[in-house]
Amino acid sequence: MSQDPASVPGVERPNINALDVVRAVVLVIAIGTLALWGFATWPLPWNIVLGLGAPIVVLLVWALFLSPKPVLRLHPFLRAVVELLIYVGVTTAWWLMDQPLIGLAFALVAVGAGVVSGRRTLS
Repeated sequence: MSQDPASVPGVERPNINALDVVRAVVLVIAIGTLALWGFATWPLPWNIVLGLGAPIVVLLVWALFLSPKPVLRLHPFLRAVVELLIYVGVTTAWWLMDQPLIGLAFALVAVGAGVVSGRRTLS
């Protein structure tokens, strides 16, 4: 009685692979890390501002430049620079929280996923 979802006319389903899932997890970890950094490492008036502000800024930058359907399209190399700036900020936040190994692990996974994704979109 029900049709196969892939055969519905007029409906385009995105092809989601493991790399897309890894990049989504990296984004969620980045947002969580910046919230943790803001709330945990600053005194009272600034912890609320940075704990809410830093993740919101990253979400806005991601929506403007890095999302699958960005508001502003950038050259692929500028897009990579924006993505790297986010990763540097998150890695620096881990280092400021005295967790350099977690920051290094995050940086390796995030940059690796970004490089593979970037090469996939360029080819």
